[in-house]
Amino acid sequence: MKKLIFSAIFALFLFSFAIAAQEYSRAAIWDKEIDALTEIDLKQTPPKDAVLFVGSSSIRLWRNLRTSFPEINLINRGFGGSRLEDVNFYFDRIVAPYAPKTIVLYAGENDVNDGIAPEKVLADFRQFSRLVRARFPKAKLLYVSLKPSPSRWKLADNFRKTNALIKAEIAKDKRARFVDVWQKMLNEKGEPKAEIFVEDKLHMNEKGYAIWREILAEKLK
Repeated sequence: MKKLIFSAIFALFLFSFAIAAQEYSRAAIWDKEIDALTEIDLKQTPPKDAVLFVGSSSIRLWRNLRTSFPEINLINRGFGGSRLEDVNFYFDRIVAPYAPKTIVLYAGENDVNDGIAPEKVLADFRQFSRLVRARFPKAKLLYVSLKPSPSRWKLADNFRKTNALIKAEIAKDKRARFVDVWQKMLNEKGEPKAEIFVEDKLHMNEKGYAIWREILAEKLK
């Protein structure tokens, strides 16, 4: 009886995801970049039980990611200015094939910047979490909080609200952790540290990534 109930619930979950996929309208933006990422696996076999970094450009542009964590087998599948809904849509291509033991996710900042409400960002994070738990129930999930980008500082309240909502959601999952980078990226005035960003005031330089590395290193032990 329990197996029947579980099968019914899982079927409903897959059906719901299929409906959501039908409504997805951003494939034209990302298909080529996702194709390029998946082609990497044809040239080199990805490591097993790796730590998978996935999400938007803050992940993609982490140039020294491997040397930042030299003792860890890792995979970088960050792409462009992606949103959480994009990561969800391409889950079967950029997450599922690697069966990662740990997933480090940074996504949601572009969503808020594009006018998406924090509550919708939360819903998309829940979808990602459900996908992870359905495929990899024992995997560890680390969600890196939205960062305080100077170019988007006018949206700080929405960023804080999104972080708070996702942090509360993550507290329900014993195998997930909320990685707060927000506070350490602020100066004594409570504003973004200008010196840790590149000229566009959105993406980080090595000083910014050093902050992330220090915080994540403890979580990845």
